Amino acid sequence: MRPPPTRRAAATILLLSQLLWGCSLIPELPQPQAGLPAQYRPALPGAGTPIDSSSSAAALGWRQMFPDPRLQQLITLALEHNHDLRLALLQVAQFQAQYDIAGSARLPSLEAGLSASRQRSSADAETKTGISDSRSAALGITAFEVDLFGRVGALSEAAFARYLASEHGLRAARISLIGAVAEAYFAERLAEEQLRLTELTLEDWRQSLELARKLKLAQQNSGLDVAQAEGQVATAEADLESRRRALAQARHGLALLTGTPQPPELPPPLALDARPVLTQLPAGLPSSLLLQRPDLLQAEQSLLAANADIGAARAAFFPRLLLTLSVGAISPSFGSLFQGDHRTWAFTPQITQPIFTAGRLRAELRLAELRRTAAVVEYERAIQGAFREVQDGLAGSATFGRQIEAQEKTVASAERRRELSTLRYRAGLDSRLELLDAQRQAYGARLALLELRREEIRNAIGLYKALGGGGEQD
Repeated sequence: MRPPPTRRAAATILLLSQLLWGCSLIPELPQPQAGLPAQYRPALPGAGTPIDSSSSAAALGWRQMFPDPRLQQLITLALEHNHDLRLALLQVAQFQAQYDIAGSARLPSLEAGLSASRQRSSADAETKTGISDSRSAALGITAFEVDLFGRVGALSEAAFARYLASEHGLRAARISLIGAVAEAYFAERLAEEQLRLTELTLEDWRQSLELARKLKLAQQNSGLDVAQAEGQVATAEADLESRRRALAQARHGLALLTGTPQPPELPPPLALDARPVLTQLPAGLPSSLLLQRPDLLQAEQSLLAANADIGAARAAFFPRLLLTLSVGAISPSFGSLFQGDHRTWAFTPQITQPIFTAGRLRAELRLAELRRTAAVVEYERAIQGAFREVQDGLAGSATFGRQIEAQEKTVASAERRRELSTLRYRAGLDSRLELLDAQRQAYGARLALLELRREEIRNAIGLYKALGGGGEQD
């Protein structure tokens, strides 16, 4: 016994959809030119110890990278409340929904309907009138596209690649946020330590001003010394206000990143000279960047999506097969709708072939090809930029330590000069100008040391992000 036409039509739809999904016009993706060397090489002579290629900073959790308990709590707050990260999470959900929409087109959709109508008709306008009732129920497949040339599959593949790109983008956003919070936190620490140094220096210079005034009263110096001391104190007072403003702005920037007010029970911070950050990081191999940096993985998935768009644009030149199938019943009343011979069915295949589109399809294909070419260039540029960031970070790691040691010696020398100049000035052996120069030199040397320590920390944070670390540990 042969199956009824409706069953044969449904079986045909499912068979065609299964057999023709394998057809695809997505081109083979050209291999981007990464241009990465086999090993990282120090860019400077005498750049320190050999670079460790057995591991990578990507394996370090951010709690290991930043042992400061106060900073750890701030990063946790930012991961929970930062608005940019929440937007990135919503973008992932949007791309996932788009992929679900694109994937649903690969399977038939069933729709059920139930309707009733009552109509008055007239066979003879003068003598005869009548009223007719109609009830219907139907279950059908509406305009299902059999993917003959892979258009629907290519669109689904492109949507899936963009969803994966958004997932990697979320990881990149987490890493960027962690790095931004750390940088803002240490900018606050720098501003606070600069403020403290300025306050101590101002107090020292005020004492020096009092000494100059006493010596003037004792007629052991001139009014020029007093004027120089007063100018020095005024300069320090102006610098103090600048440091206070910088500290307030640094705190505002940190509060913006965390997305919520700082709780009062935060642990005390570590000083910049207490090594609150790991500054020597294992770099791993250059090729590992392609697997560890989420921004590079995001660029790769965007490239795959652009390549799949070419397949969809190519398939648009070929015929499209749409199938519509409905099975139901029609009866004058609901009571007899499913009784007797009231069944109906309809099977409507439709083939459309573009003939004249005024060049639109060719332009869409050309646009898809250009977008893929641009995605290849973006991917190659992202790789080269990532490699440069790592090389710059390694160069900093190799030189900041020695520079800080030299600056510490400079500070010690400047402090000895300041102390000796103060003693000699009190004894009347040196002029006020010599003491003034020694005091300014000592103050400037200490400020430079603080800046160097902040730059070393910033370099370490940048290298950590460049190596793909920081996004996985909660």
